[in-house]
Amino acid sequence: MSHPLAAPLQRRAFSFLFLIMLLSFHSLELPAQAQPAVDPPNPLFAQARDRITSFIDDEQRVTLHGNVHPLAMARYDAGAVAPGFAMEHMLLTLLPDAAQQDALNQLLDAQHNPESAYYHQWLTPEQYGERFGVSDADMAQVVGWLQQHGMEVEEVTAGRRSIVFSGAASQVESAFHTRIHAYKIGNELHHANATDPEIPAALVQVVGGVVSLHDFHSEPLHGFVREASPEFTSGGSHYLAPADFATIYDLAPIYQQAINGSGQSVAIVARSNIKLADVRQFRTFFGLPANDPQIIVNGADPGIWNSNEETEADLDVEWSGAVAKNATIKFVVSKSTNSSDGVDLSAQYIVNHNLAPVMSTSFGLCEASLGSSGNGFLNSLWQQAAAQGITVFVSSGDNGAAGCDSASASTAAHGRGVNGLCSTPYSVCVGGNEFNDTSNPTLYWSSTNATGTQASALSYIPEAAWNETGPGKGLWASGGGASSVYGKPSWQAGTGVPADGRRDVPDVSLSSAGHDGYLIVQEGGLYVVGGTSAASPSFAGVMALVVQHAAARQGNANTAFYSLASKQRAGGASVFHDITKGNNSVPGQAGFNATVGYDQATGLGSIDASVLVNHWSDARVVPAFQATPSASTLSVTAGSGISSNNHITLNVTVSGGFDAAVAFSVTGLPSGVSAVFTPSTLSAPGSGSSVLKLTA
Repeated sequence: MSHPLAAPLQRRAFSFLFLIMLLSFHSLELPAQAQPAVDPPNPLFAQARDRITSFIDDEQRVTLHGNVHPLAMARYDAGAVAPGFAMEHMLLTLLPDAAQQDALNQLLDAQHNPESAYYHQWLTPEQYGERFGVSDADMAQVVGWLQQHGMEVEEVTAGRRSIVFSGAASQVESAFHTRIHAYKIGNELHHANATDPEIPAALVQVVGGVVSLHDFHSEPLHGFVREASPEFTSGGSHYLAPADFATIYDLAPIYQQAINGSGQSVAIVARSNIKLADVRQFRTFFGLPANDPQIIVNGADPGIWNSNEETEADLDVEWSGAVAKNATIKFVVSKSTNSSDGVDLSAQYIVNHNLAPVMSTSFGLCEASLGSSGNGFLNSLWQQAAAQGITVFVSSGDNGAAGCDSASASTAAHGRGVNGLCSTPYSVCVGGNEFNDTSNPTLYWSSTNATGTQASALSYIPEAAWNETGPGKGLWASGGGASSVYGKPSWQAGTGVPADGRRDVPDVSLSSAGHDGYLIVQEGGLYVVGGTSAASPSFAGVMALVVQHAAARQGNANTAFYSLASKQRAGGASVFHDITKGNNSVPGQAGFNATVGYDQATGLGSIDASVLVNHWSDARVVPAFQATPSASTLSVTAGSGISSNNHITLNVTVSGGFDAAVAFSVTGLPSGVSAVFTPSTLSAPGSGSSVLKLTA
């Protein structure tokens, strides 16, 4: 027998408030500014706790997997090194606990969210160490364990996330239960651990790994080094003087505003020293004001240990200072050792001494070659830099989509890969473009050079993805692709960003081609250089101008770059030159095409520096959307078909540069009522209308 209320229920007209409808984003990778302004619960109250609670027993060990270099192969093995083989300035990386990491993630989001009370509340290295480093007791135990194995502990970094130590091969083998061997690869002799290192199980919650136990160091990312001859503008060769860069990328208007780097500084990562006379000659020759860099030698002075490294150092110092011509360039040089890359040592020095609001690194090593410890070290270091308000620029690489192959190789052999120094979510990865000027050079270049500055560029020059590769020419192209280590950060969203769930690089790009290379002075001579090594320090110089104009550190600038790009697409200021031609494919490896919006060859594109500086604050406008229903309530009678009163139109408008797909769903419907949206999704930028129909 049916319930007495059944019939009345079947005839009832259901009515519900439209407000119960919840909109969900189709793309979760929205700019940080698009997220609700909800501050984390006291992220600055995080603190270390003791986690080493048992005896450190070397017989109870855990293997640190993923830390044998790919080239440490049996076929190259030349035997064990001598017991006394020196292994200096290794970095033992240290881990936060889960609560510390959660608090740090929350803090970093809040520091870059204009709606948060923690916005731009940067930490010092010491404050970072107090909140997110290892406890005093745990640090003492780790230091004691190293010393028990005969190691010399040289430094506990201010951020309390790494220890610098040295020892002999026999001591390293005893502590980490691995073997150090020599490897003969072609004409080069390298040294590396033959097996993954191991640590006592008691340390596993605190120790992340060792950087490193080998001398397969990162590569300087420049090429095409040649004398600039016979003139700076000659035939099809149009070399970049600082004044040319200023013309092409529109720096002159901000120089006229006295935005020239005054009071600012840029830190440069290096492992070879320079000759100060070269920098002085460069600045005099190109009409720049006298402004010597600060040369900071971290440990033993490596001197100028080869011409290639000297080229990199000269390029980075001269061009960061050429763009931010009144800024102080803080050149940090650390000597590489049998077991540590001077690049890592210089980078950690800059961050742990909070040396400058902007820093640049023009070296590369793919994620696979860095290993789990190397990737973890860099991610942790750049994360610390972001928390301190430091903007980190790193070159994307010169080997196109084949990030694990040498740019000088004839054919790629190791598949797709990206530069692990720039693929973390906390650094700005700078790719390469080339000027599309060869068909009509007189349209963009004067036939002579201006007296005093040597300028010859006439205007902005259209760009394509940098790619000078080809049979017998090497793999010279803009590095880029998807990370195999890091997921998609929340701010990496917008037109063209792949829905791959991975961190994609590069983020931005500047000229890097050899045919319009950057002029430098080295050993008193004038040379021209190409590669993304030039793009990173040049962009760092631009960022120093942003910091000067904003009168504040900016931290991870990607949170602003992607927001500005979304606003530009919605009609905002034209900050970026969108690069839509070319690709970064190389022989043996297909790459990525330059397309409208973001792409993995050129990122968001190059910049109009004047617009970038003067519209930087536009990124603080929070992207948003507004959904307006045609009615606030909607009724439907049980058993009814589609009629004029059982549907409603939802109109969606976007503002502040919001640029993402919007999907619709309904929750809270009475039992037996179903809903359909037509269309179910509005494609980016998210504006439009959808009709909701109910059926009972």
